[in-house]
Order: sequence, then structure tokens, then C-alpha cells
Amino acid sequence: MIEIRDLKKSYNGVTVVDIPSLNIGAGESIGLVGNNGAGKTTLFRIILDLIRKDSGEVISKGQNVTETDSWKDYTGSYLDEGFLIDYLTPEEYFYYIGSLYQISRSDVDLKLEAYSDFFNEEILGKKKYIRDLSKGNQCKVGVVSCLMQQPEIIMLDEPFANIDPSTQIRLKNILKGIQRDPKCTTIVSSHDLNHVTDVCQRILLMEKGRIIKDIRTDSNTLAELENYFSVQQPEPFRSSGMS
Repeated sequence: MIEIRDLKKSYNGVTVVDIPSLNIGAGESIGLVGNNGAGKTTLFRIILDLIRKDSGEVISKGQNVTETDSWKDYTGSYLDEGFLIDYLTPEEYFYYIGSLYQISRSDVDLKLEAYSDFFNEEILGKKKYIRDLSKGNQCKVGVVSCLMQQPEIIMLDEPFANIDPSTQIRLKNILKGIQRDPKCTTIVSSHDLNHVTDVCQRILLMEKGRIIKDIRTDSNTLAELENYFSVQQPEPFRSSGMS
């Protein structure tokens, strides 16, 4: 589904992405984890052809993403609220996204009904512009606008970050439901190790632009990641008692 070859990206002489080879198959659910600055968002943006790579290739269904727009027809993504049209209401935004994919307004309404629990009566019918919503509710709009088109590839960057615990659980259930479709590939970047190991079958751990672990999720994965990210606490200062 997605193949990465010899991909590199640097800023001011600092390498932020360096991935010699990566293959993501159709139907896989991928979790991308790493500390701030690991290169996760940069990798997302390169895959989506939002920033120019220094070298290498990203191949989606056999097509180089920099040479064709065909991958956009089956790829849905939400990176952050900056990608929303914030002077629209959520309804106006959903209708606009629907129009891009030839989805009628009535069909958009039907699709939105399926996310009523996720919206928790905080999105539709409030006569608010997207810019006036909380970051958590903006995230809901972005995630649903991505899912509404029923893409074959779904890419979500930190979707759990700004939403409340109840909504996090609802989002996990939505993602688990999507993953039952063997043709749909999901890639989720998250700092929340509990959530990402719960919804993803394969974890990619990034550090300084490189993928240093590529593991299948099992009962030990969460503990393994927590052990990796744990920071040894320095011993407390002890006075010698001398004066």
C-alpha cells in the first residue's frame, strides 16, 4: 500500500527523517510513536506531499506521491486544526468536504448521524464557527471530515491529544471498527502509549528521524515502550551534614 525508499529530510543540517526502507501493507493498523522532535509529523507531511523531501521516494499503491495526485482520492488525513477552514461552521465544512468527493448533502447528513455519540451534542446545530470551538471539538470535526470519505488510507496525527477521556474511548472504538475492513490502512501518531497500543497492530518507534523499532503489538508491547521511554530519576541531593 505504502512503500518508502531511501527517504531523507534535513533542516539546517539536522536530519529529521532518515528511513532507508519501510513497507506498510493494505489493511495494517500502524502506530507511530516517539518523543517530540523524533520526526513523526515531518514523516506524515512527506507522505502527504505537504513538504519537499531531500531525497528518496514515497510510493502509494505503486504511484510516486510527488508525481501524481491519484493517491488523494483514497487518502484521508487530519494533522491539526490549521488544516480546517475555520470561518465555516462544522456543517458548512462537512458539506464542503462532501462536495470534493461528490457526496450529496443528504448523504453527508446520513454519514454524520453515525458520529452522533462522538460529537456528544457539541458540534452540530450550535451555530458556531470552527474557530470558536475548543481544540478538542475542532479535532472531532477534523477526524470526522477525514473518515467521512471512507478512504483506503487514514492518517491521524495526535488525534487523542485534545479530546476528553470519554471521546478518546469513542474514537478508539471508531478506529477499531474501521480496522475490520481488510482494505483500509490506518496510521496513527500519538504520545499516548496506552491508546496507540490498544488500537494499532504494529508499532513504529521513531528516534531522531529513524525507525529504531518495528514491532507487532502483543501483551508485552506497552511495557516494552514504557520501559524505553522511562527516564531514570537522579538521586536526591543528600547533605553531608558538614557546616
